Amino acid sequence: MSYLFVFLTVIFTVYGQVVLKWQVMIHPELSIAGGKPVQVILAILQNPWVVSAFAAAFAASLCWIAALSKLPLSKAYPFTAMSFPAIAVLSYFIFNEALSFEKLAGTALVMAGIVVLARG
Repeated sequence: MSYLFVFLTVIFTVYGQVVLKWQVMIHPELSIAGGKPVQVILAILQNPWVVSAFAAAFAASLCWIAALSKLPLSKAYPFTAMSFPAIAVLSYFIFNEALSFEKLAGTALVMAGIVVLARG
């Protein structure tokens, strides 16, 4: 059950990141780079997708607390790196971002690192 909470932490985290990227792409007014922080914050708080991403971050935090109540931090934390390959693959399919040899090699190294750390 504790690994389920780690998995849900990763899922909620990935969801939140993908939704935030999607919304910033289709709503440039949500970008902090625009220079009007009060208006940007108000726009962000009125966007239901962005609010759902914040809710996912909160849910991820709750799942993480549940996972850490059962697992040592040194055992659980490496699994959070699973968000990197998930984001890379989803970014390729959803946002048409490049999936170069370097990204694939780095992703393979991250996954190998997770396996090594999980066994230790």
